Amino acid sequence: MCQAGLPMSRGSKRIIGAQIRAARALLRWTIADLADRSGVSLATIHRAEITNGKAAMTFANASAVRNAFEAAGVELLEENGGGPGARFKDRISDDDSGGPRK
Repeated sequence: MCQAGLPMSRGSKRIIGAQIRAARALLRWTIADLADRSGVSLATIHRAEITNGKAAMTFANASAVRNAFEAAGVELLEENGGGPGARFKDRISDDDSGGPRK
């Protein structure tokens, strides 16, 4: 539930620092790359990444980060018994160079 007591959409759930680091690694993005694509400051992303629990970000910043990853082809997985994570939205072929298949 979000602050107003309404359900959050799939694209606006909280993110943990490890998910941000994992998604950036999949995309081979620097913190600056993520900041440019999400509009979230370098300091905010850095602060969020160093946490072991829920990232220290506002709801709007977490949504912007999630949307940047999803636009680049990476989805953030919710904790569903197996733990939260990040993965490419599309399958990768064996001859691919590491990015999602188009």
